[in-house]
Amino acid sequence: MSGLKKLAGQTAIYGLSSIVGRLLNYLLVPIYTAIFVNTADYGVVSELYAYVAFFIVFLTFGMETTFFRFIHLKEDKESVYNNAFLSIASLNVLFLLVLFIFHSSISSAMLYADHPEYVILLGCIVVIDAVTSLPLAKLRAEDKAKKFALVQLSSIFTNIFLNLLFLFVFFDPAVDDASKGVLYIFVANLISSLVKPLLLWKSFTKIYFKFDVELVKEMLVYALPIVIAGFAGIINEVLDRILLKQLLNNATLVPSSFHGSPLRYAESQVGIYSASYKLAMLVTIFLQAFRYAAEPFFFAHAKTDSDRKIYGRVMNYLVAALALCFLTVTLNIDFFKHFISNSVYYEGLKVVPILLLGNIFLGVYMNQSIWYKLSGQTKFGAYISIVGAMCTVTLLYVLIPKFGYIAAAWTTMSVYAGQMVASYLLGKKYYPIHYNLRKTGFYFILSLLLYFVAQIIHFESNTTKYVFNNALILIFVALVWMIEKPMRK
Repeated sequence: MSGLKKLAGQTAIYGLSSIVGRLLNYLLVPIYTAIFVNTADYGVVSELYAYVAFFIVFLTFGMETTFFRFIHLKEDKESVYNNAFLSIASLNVLFLLVLFIFHSSISSAMLYADHPEYVILLGCIVVIDAVTSLPLAKLRAEDKAKKFALVQLSSIFTNIFLNLLFLFVFFDPAVDDASKGVLYIFVANLISSLVKPLLLWKSFTKIYFKFDVELVKEMLVYALPIVIAGFAGIINEVLDRILLKQLLNNATLVPSSFHGSPLRYAESQVGIYSASYKLAMLVTIFLQAFRYAAEPFFFAHAKTDSDRKIYGRVMNYLVAALALCFLTVTLNIDFFKHFISNSVYYEGLKVVPILLLGNIFLGVYMNQSIWYKLSGQTKFGAYISIVGAMCTVTLLYVLIPKFGYIAAAWTTMSVYAGQMVASYLLGKKYYPIHYNLRKTGFYFILSLLLYFVAQIIHFESNTTKYVFNNALILIFVALVWMIEKPMRK
């Protein structure tokens, strides 16, 4: 159990930077929704950051996971790090050249022909983040969780400070055009991203410009399916916001009650959906912290069959934690909704339970996916993600014009559930890991039952409702504790 204790400890440290960072960014949501009274303006910010998610997957090119894999396979760990970094750096330099040459055409395709500066700023942000991903991965591999947290938190605090400075000192929503506020947000992000390479400068000085061609080829072969899987996976995560704008930008879909152009209506729907999506981020926060700690941990425990048993135990705890997050947010939605300071966004709250369930399925899938990374059969990860991406694109194209952003939420949940089942069945065949389906299934079903009980029973007093709902959460925690307590022995 010492391995599990170490994993829990590192998850806590990585979680500090991840959870605190995300919670601080949560504080930006009420600021953005208060400043951008028009939901369309917040939709612009949300949609552009969706593009960032796409580019970061491509520009890191799966080298974080590849780095963890190869430092356990090769004796010369410095050579692995050096060649992985040079590969990413070369790709990002090429990306910047293409971006600066064709930024006008790219901006027009994204429906931002009047603001090409948005695209250039976001391109620079994503390049900085991609280039610093390997030095940060090296810190994780060396168990330097505290330094990792320091770097991440420094960047996050800088971003928060600059957002507050720019939006409250230099921007006046009553006078200035909203586009100026959007620009300030991206400038703040760019400066805060630069904090990371400044704090990691020693890692860059150790890079020597010498390619090991054979090693790079071997790493790229391993990384390519991961990139495809990651790119396909990000489609299900953020494509909904991009397609909401593209597909709802149609005059026939604009309700008569909306006063504005079809493009502004589409951006408005993106803004409402994105604000509610933020409330489902609690599960995502935990998953990010878990992934940072779990990936190097799982690779380090891949030597014997007995080590595999720990993966099943981790799954028990993970599902229980995710179910607890689901209950905490959904049963206290009247509290969490106040992170959105403008009630005009509240119409989107109905998607929160759906998205939280989707993130539970995603968390289980992420934990299961270690089987194809450990066995070197990363092609299966690509297959699952590609099929999932195809389903996502198809469902979004068919359903968004009919049902709007609610279709995006159901699509997300359905595809994640399908990927989870597919990964389990393939892993059972090619890299068997014993999961206690009875126990994990009980945790999941129990959380759903408690959620539906809270929805069925109505109280006139909000205080009574609050006490009752949180009593249900305590019941869940108590049952999990009773079941898992023998494992501590």
